[in-house]
Amino acid sequence: MQRESAVSILKVLSPRIGTCMERVHLLNLGCPKNQVDGELMLGALARAGFEVSLNPQEAEILIVNTCSFIEAAKKESLDAILEAASLKESANARRVVVAGCLAQRYGQELKAAMPEVDVLVGTGNFLDLPGLLRRPAEEDRTQAVAYPGAAHLLASAESPRLLTGAPWTTYVKVSEGCDHRCAFCIIPKIRGRHQSRPLDDVVAEVRKLAERGVREVNLVAQDLTAYGRDLYPRTSLAALLRALAPIPNLRWIRLLYCYPNFVTCELLDAIAEVPQVVNYIDMPLQHADDRMLRAMRRERSVSALRSLLDRVRSKLPGLVLRTSFIVGFPGEDDQAFSHLVDFVREQRFDRVGVFTYSREEGTAAYDLPDQIPQRVKLQRRRELMATQAQVSWAKHQALVGTEIEVLIESEGPTERARLRGRSSSQAPEIDGAVFLRGMAKAGEFVRARVEQAFTYDLHARIVETVT
Repeated sequence: MQRESAVSILKVLSPRIGTCMERVHLLNLGCPKNQVDGELMLGALARAGFEVSLNPQEAEILIVNTCSFIEAAKKESLDAILEAASLKESANARRVVVAGCLAQRYGQELKAAMPEVDVLVGTGNFLDLPGLLRRPAEEDRTQAVAYPGAAHLLASAESPRLLTGAPWTTYVKVSEGCDHRCAFCIIPKIRGRHQSRPLDDVVAEVRKLAERGVREVNLVAQDLTAYGRDLYPRTSLAALLRALAPIPNLRWIRLLYCYPNFVTCELLDAIAEVPQVVNYIDMPLQHADDRMLRAMRRERSVSALRSLLDRVRSKLPGLVLRTSFIVGFPGEDDQAFSHLVDFVREQRFDRVGVFTYSREEGTAAYDLPDQIPQRVKLQRRRELMATQAQVSWAKHQALVGTEIEVLIESEGPTERARLRGRSSSQAPEIDGAVFLRGMAKAGEFVRARVEQAFTYDLHARIVETVT
């Protein structure tokens, strides 16, 4: 997990009202979906008159937007809370707010164990934060999470949102919650059942973002491909993509977190036919052994996964496919792991993320027998990553001499300095980068010829700027 503070506050999607109150600083932990929640918190606070500070040393209010998906994320969140609490003694901070998944999952425990925390808000009530922070100082500000159990908040295009990243790219959350019951996953018990935003509302938000200079939109959700199936009248992710197509100035639309069961022919046709949708799918598969898939409650056999991958690749030639796997799930013996390694070698995915199984209380897998030692999990992760590295190296070597479109993300001071950017086959923050020779401005799209290739990154020279 990566920490993201509000390092580049750029735009408020609704005007600020009210008078300036205290300064707030946000530390955002976890996934891009959490980042969207953090930006909504900042938008609500800015609209209420609070001032956003980039410097935690100067802020009176420190907000830690937490993650609790796996053990490492919980530890990082707790460390960040303690660090924020220390600033109440050594800096300007007077209040510490804990928000997000950890607060939703362990609100009562945090309230009892961490008196240094002043306000707790979960995944279903974080927009109550301005009102909670307006309470008089002498009152007890420590709040239990308002909605114990699973809860989420479905924002709209009218919700104020303060972007915290580069002005040319952002994430748009199209739904909340998840109806799947994967044995390893705690998210449904934190976020609740799947709920889609109305299609017109998502289109309105993306249009507003594009009008403010966003050129790349990354669609995210706990279950992106379930989008629209719960709405009346029923719609789909494919219909949403077609509805986004007419928006001016939008160049890239990317799909992240596509559950494999609902990657339909209709969706594949939309990806092929809507020019702004990049030829890229993030589709976590989790394993490639039938017994492990059943134990994980993933609803697919390896044979079905192969058929799906064949269909996807035949419909979308040249598709860049990212997936992720879990190693060390209870009962994963050497044979099951060998099946996974062979599958990765056989399928030649473009991008692979590998996670060691995290035993989470409240999940179906928590009490399973045959738990795997941590050292075995780590060794298997290293082996699978090494297998994928060979595939990634070969695929990148095949790009040498070809031309690719690149979004410039940082500028060099001279023509000889390296610029940094991403191709359409590289999602923000997770897929490596393209380092370029030539002159261009951050936020521009260029054509570049690949001159060198490495396992995760490419080196290229700019050929021309693309409008």
